Amino acid sequence: MGSSTSYPISPAQRAALAAIAAEDGFIRFDQFMALALYQPEEGYYRRQRTRVGRTASADFFTASSLGPVFGELVVASCVTLLRGRDPSRFTFYEYGAENGQGVLEGVEHPFGEQRIIGIDDPGTIDGCAIVFSNELFDAQPCRRFRRSETGWQECGVILTAAGVAAHERLVSSLRFELPPTAPLGYHLDWPVGATALATRIAQQPWMGLFMAFDYGKSWQELTTEVPQGTVRAYHRHRQKTDLLEAMGEQDLTSHICWDHLTEVLRQHRFETDPILSQEAFLVKHAAPKLAEIMAAESRQLSARKAGLMQLLHPSALGQKFQVAAAWREES
Repeated sequence: MGSSTSYPISPAQRAALAAIAAEDGFIRFDQFMALALYQPEEGYYRRQRTRVGRTASADFFTASSLGPVFGELVVASCVTLLRGRDPSRFTFYEYGAENGQGVLEGVEHPFGEQRIIGIDDPGTIDGCAIVFSNELFDAQPCRRFRRSETGWQECGVILTAAGVAAHERLVSSLRFELPPTAPLGYHLDWPVGATALATRIAQQPWMGLFMAFDYGKSWQELTTEVPQGTVRAYHRHRQKTDLLEAMGEQDLTSHICWDHLTEVLRQHRFETDPILSQEAFLVKHAAPKLAEIMAAESRQLSARKAGLMQLLHPSALGQKFQVAAAWREES
């Protein structure tokens, strides 16, 4: 099944897509998404432009856009989770910081060193480490499937004379079973890129703390509660459902699967904590810092206090995001 709508692409994008197309011309959605986000020069995260922030020219904002208060709470949470270990022994690795400006920018911290790693770069991690990310794993490619009358179809694209168009093909075999009782038209987005990145991070020889702030769901939720799937496009702070439009110029994200991510960590000897909402995580692990901020800002609604409210309030970021934390001892 295909689409009659073709979306224009550049000559470089056409060449990159043609190079990975199957014999029948089919290109899986995760392959398209990887190029749309990370193709050299023309990928969304390769272009020289403002992506993150509250300005009209940006596409979305994150917790880091609220000022140093998020970094203060991250530091406090890390110290709590180190459970009395000397923070100066640990290097703080941050994945995916936009424009090289990390969460510790302008924040006092007790860590021995800070290193920033690109959004799609596994980096090199060793020794005593704190590996932190904020909205990293949702920016990794995912495979898309749709339940049809003849069975599950894999969603992807094909090249046309005018550009690129949506296309599907019947799923023949996978290493896991797609839910047989899903209703017709159900979309399932399998976040393979997030699992692959977690594996590349976890298999490196380091000990310490893993901490990921992101939005995701359990496998049960992904297979039963989101019939339209979770992949979305964002441009100028507007959510869009047309995923193929303006390849490389709009952000593409999908919910991660917390079950898959924690399983990867456990396979690599991490002890994982339960997944908590951002609100619950910060209240649990950064309570003294929260009390300090609230006391200092009790007489005014400052930018710092407003940022704190955004981070914690259930209708803002408090419930939208969840946090995975895990610890690994030296082998």
